Amino acid sequence: MGKLRFLAALWAAKLSIPALKITHHQGTDFPGVLAVKICPDFLKYMGRPKTIICVTGTNGKTTVSNILTDILEADGHKVMGNRAGSNIISGVSTAYIRACNCFGKIKRHDIAVLEVDERSSNRVYPYVTPDYVVVTNLFQDSIMRNAHPGFIGELIGRYVAKSAKMILNADEMISGSICPENPRVYFGIGPMETDVKDCVNLLNDMRICPKCNGKLNYEYRRYHHVGRFVCADCGFHSPDPEYLAEQVDFEHRTMKVREGGKLYDYPLITDNVFNVYNQITVCAMARQLGMSHEKIAAFMAKSRVPSTRHNEERVGDFTLIRQMSKENNSMAGSRAFDYISSRPGEKEMIFMMNSLSDTGKWSENTAWLFDTDFEFLRKDNIRKIIFTGPRIMDYKLRAQMAGIDMDRIAYVENENDAPEQLSYTPGVDIYLLYGTDSLKEAARVYDKIKSLALSHSGGKEAQA
Repeated sequence: MGKLRFLAALWAAKLSIPALKITHHQGTDFPGVLAVKICPDFLKYMGRPKTIICVTGTNGKTTVSNILTDILEADGHKVMGNRAGSNIISGVSTAYIRACNCFGKIKRHDIAVLEVDERSSNRVYPYVTPDYVVVTNLFQDSIMRNAHPGFIGELIGRYVAKSAKMILNADEMISGSICPENPRVYFGIGPMETDVKDCVNLLNDMRICPKCNGKLNYEYRRYHHVGRFVCADCGFHSPDPEYLAEQVDFEHRTMKVREGGKLYDYPLITDNVFNVYNQITVCAMARQLGMSHEKIAAFMAKSRVPSTRHNEERVGDFTLIRQMSKENNSMAGSRAFDYISSRPGEKEMIFMMNSLSDTGKWSENTAWLFDTDFEFLRKDNIRKIIFTGPRIMDYKLRAQMAGIDMDRIAYVENENDAPEQLSYTPGVDIYLLYGTDSLKEAARVYDKIKSLALSHSGGKEAQA
């Protein structure tokens, strides 16, 4: 009976794909939604490619999955994945549906790269047995959905098969400590000039030793609890990474990767530390698959961070930057604010996380705002900050608590009216921040910013 239900679910899901195209519906994960509704254990009956890689973690999993897929496809692999859909069970199921034949067999794809939402571990891993699990990091996310990162780490560890090889972050030991019985390799970044000893962020989730509750002493700290430490009491310490990024040069966009005592040259595809972690994560995974450093570096030079996560272009007299900052995620907000404030030049910003168009999707819990480091936005080179959406008064309170000059703050409830509030002063960069639930709205607002920037530039065309 189970197999018959599976086949009915599979055929209905496959038929829905052309139906969606004919009716001009997006529905990127609808086939998976339909399949799981008909057959709740749908993935149990699916075939599998030779190698399955699952990528999970609080932040960075989409970027890592997409760059890894780009590199594998450039190397001649036929990769199945869910880069065009969601990362919960419906999106993973859709990836299988699109890749399999009418009986659930997967023959044309040799590798799967599946982005898996960490909270969906209990729904995916009982049916999908990965060969590798890449964990980017575990930080505080939506409090109402994810509770504490330690809880998420335990959830992942409970459901991942003991045979899966873990690719873990040596500098972030909440994720780096999960699945202790599994084989593992680590990646990390060596000391940088911007490192500190004491935490300068509001959130610090690794204050005491997870082994003996002793005090952790940091050799260096990058942000929050990311860095290299040793316990003063029992000696527990950060592991030595097999793949270590060194000599990170943002000006010349280069770094070196140390493995086995040798250094290998790599390009940097962006100018922020967080994406250095994403790149060294991809490097570690690709090396585990046997790809040479030279080949990885060459393919990586042609890769880009997904444009929905970060995009920068010159439009007339202005530089416009789109930057995702996940709503309800204090870590993502803090990293975005730190990155923007540390970049040279003057800038203006529009905030549309939790935008007016998303009122039905987000939580009423605003605690994440008060764990986010708005203090990074006090710098004088940030000339104007425009808050949008129904949360504008919450933003105002948080900005006041952070000591931001209120004369630099504007409030526009409807995000579509925010572009008119920018000054469009030549030489002042414009940033648009938005969340994962605001992609369509952000695209519309960004198009309006481009149009106004172009008109203020005398009609000059955009430059790639």
